[in-house]
Amino acid sequence: MSYQTLLIRKEGPVDWVTLNRPDSLNALNRQLIDDLLDYTQSLYWDKSVRVVVLRGAGRAFCAGLDLKERDNSPRSPSTGLTSQRRISEIVMRMRRAPQPFISLVHGPACGGGFAFALASDIRIAGASARMNAAFIRIGLSACDIGVSYFLPRLVGVSVASELMLTGRFINAERALSVGLVSEVVPDDQLEEAARCYVDEMITTSPLGLRMTKECLNMSVDAGSLEAAIAMEDRNQILCAQTEDFPEGMRAFLEKRKPQYQDR
Repeated sequence: MSYQTLLIRKEGPVDWVTLNRPDSLNALNRQLIDDLLDYTQSLYWDKSVRVVVLRGAGRAFCAGLDLKERDNSPRSPSTGLTSQRRISEIVMRMRRAPQPFISLVHGPACGGGFAFALASDIRIAGASARMNAAFIRIGLSACDIGVSYFLPRLVGVSVASELMLTGRFINAERALSVGLVSEVVPDDQLEEAARCYVDEMITTSPLGLRMTKECLNMSVDAGSLEAAIAMEDRNQILCAQTEDFPEGMRAFLEKRKPQYQDR
């Protein structure tokens, strides 16, 4: 795949995806939105990709919407909603994708960039990371692109309310203290830190990894314990019917790495 604003480095089953508009702090213009829509849509049926690592080129993860990009088309609720939905569709595709997303956040992660980090399964922060729900600072609501869904589930309603009602920044250390990120490392060690997570994920069975992400998504909004357990029971029985299950058992007993075939 070749994109104008994304760099994709494939390492076996792992895609290292870099938002590549460094001169604009990787702000979201139409082309970057188009590229992200296309890439995230491609993941749903692509079993060759097992993990996606998302990061930004240059000094930032993503500074949010590119406010300098001019749109001369007539403004109306209909056209505005279409533009809005094109961005929000990206985070829905990230969650729908069976591959776990790891976001490596350094520098500003504002507005849409904040939303992309929140929509990821794991966030690792560089020491320079600064995140905020920027929308409320430009005359809009802070509830945008899934932030009002993800943030209170990650940090609780109190902290989410503070950040969203004020638009204030949260730095890396505080993000770690409230559970928003898994760890904080120097910016130049972000890739190394991500590899530890990647290496562990790709030693799991492919189906088990995909179904774990799906079940986690469902369980967050499960109406009852019984609903969550029904999904878990389904997962275990389906995974147990594959050839990877006995291979995983043998590898465990023989103290070696499993050789999964995704069958």
